[in-house]
Order: sequence, then structure tokens, then C-alpha cells
Amino acid sequence: MTKAVFITKVDPTYDDLPENRYHFPRTYLRQVEAAVGDWIVYYEPRRTTGDLSSRGGRQAYFATARVTHIVADPTMADHHYALVADYIEFDRPVPFKDGVFYYEAALKRPDGGTSKGAFGRAVRSLGDAEYDLILRTGFAEFIGPDAAARTAIYDLDEEPAVFERPIVERISRRPFRDAAFAKAVKTAYGDTCAVTGLQIINGGGRSEVQAAHIRPVAHSGPDSVRNGVALCGTVHWMFDRGLLSFDEDYRVLVAGEGVPDTVRRMIREDGKLAVPSRPDLRPHPQFLKYHREMFFKG
Repeated sequence: MTKAVFITKVDPTYDDLPENRYHFPRTYLRQVEAAVGDWIVYYEPRRTTGDLSSRGGRQAYFATARVTHIVADPTMADHHYALVADYIEFDRPVPFKDGVFYYEAALKRPDGGTSKGAFGRAVRSLGDAEYDLILRTGFAEFIGPDAAARTAIYDLDEEPAVFERPIVERISRRPFRDAAFAKAVKTAYGDTCAVTGLQIINGGGRSEVQAAHIRPVAHSGPDSVRNGVALCGTVHWMFDRGLLSFDEDYRVLVAGEGVPDTVRRMIREDGKLAVPSRPDLRPHPQFLKYHREMFFKG
């Protein structure tokens, strides 16, 4: 097994849904096969679409997931899907380079510049030390940074014990994932309830808004901002019980019974969710559809 980097755009050219699957041509089959059973990181390039002139991508690693298996694309010859589990987004995106330091050693040319050939590959192998340092940087608030670990990236003879499995085990545990998911969702929504528009800060300076999974974890819902929405306590309770849901235009749907008028009057005046300004942070249609079909009582 070998860790890897998967490149995916904000508006993917391929049929990617990073939380669940990565779509790729046969060109990369060998590299992806080597990653089955191991962890990968997702990287967002500068181009946001297949248009060569598009710009605005973060040029950063933004999430990690574990590859479970590969299936052939039934509709497109010589294309496959890598199916993933345990997807989780970083607390902050990690740029591919920090000054003269490259998180992927293979991207750095001997003269210190960036290797365009290596950089242009959509799937790249990733060493354990490189992977763990990206994780430490992406989850610095939860794991803690380790600047000294950078020197080990280019030491091919020996990798220190700091890069061993405990970091991966930590991000696999539910308490860690819940904390990281909650922070990411609350930040994306500005600590504001998307249904009511209320921002309530308690006496300790902490927001009372909660991070709700749209497709629940118990139903294989990923820890993705696109599978989350910030809700106040009462609205969260109603959403989990199917008394509220949202359509693909983010309009709030209310079940016919069980919702008092006082709650209906709390919904924002336009009847829609207040979603993040960045499109890639807004609820994904597939997760919204799942909630409507499986939970909504309307």
C-alpha cells in the first residue's frame, strides 16, 4: 500500500465527489491500485474547471480519505472510480509549498524550482513522512505543528517515530472528527444559524450554533462541510427528526404537521438557507436529496 495525492478541481472535469469517489482514466490505474487500503490527500489546483483559463483554486491540500476499492466506470471506457471512506477536511488548507519548502519532495527541482512534469500528474505517490506532515499542518489546531519534522521529508534513509500510525488513528476517532467537522462548518457559516439567521454568543464568547450532518454519519455521511449546515439547537433537533429539510435551491421545507407557527416564523424572511459565499462550501445536492428522501416527513 502506498499513500497518494489525488487532484480534484472545484468544478471537476471528471465525475468526482471527493467525499465518496474519485474518477480517473486508466493512465493512473497502477498508482491508484497501490493506494487501495491506504490514505490519500486531495489537492485543489489553480484551475477551478477544465477551462485552461480558469483561475481561483487554492493550490492547496484540503482533505484526506482512505481508498477502499476500485470499480470500473460502466459508462466510460478505460475509466475507473476509486471509492473512499473516512473523508475529513483539514482545519486549514495546506499550500503545496511554504517559501522554499515543498510538502511533496518530488515537486522540487534540483535548482529549487517547481517540477512542472511532476506537478501536472493528477495522481502522485506520497511518502508516509510527507503525508503525516501535511496532516499535522492541516490539523495544527488539533494535532499541533511540528516544524522540526520538515527536515525528515528529504531524509530517505530514516523516518522518525513521529510519522508512525498514531496520527492516522487519531483522525479516525469519532471525537476528533466531530471536533474538526464542527469547527469547519461553524467557520463556513460564520457561527450563524443558516435557517434563522441568528448568531448567539454565550457568556464565554462561544457560539451556540451547532454543526449538523445532512446525511448522518450512521448512514455513511462524510465529515465534509458540503454535508453540513450550521443550525441552532431547536432547528437542529427538528432537522434530525425530519420536520425540516432543504431543496436544491436551499429553500427551507417544513413538514405539514408537528411544526408550530412560532417556529415557522423563525425562518429567514426569504425562506432560504443563508449559505456560505463560496460555492464549494455550500450543501451538496446529493446530500440534500438523501435527507429529503430518507428523513423528511413532508
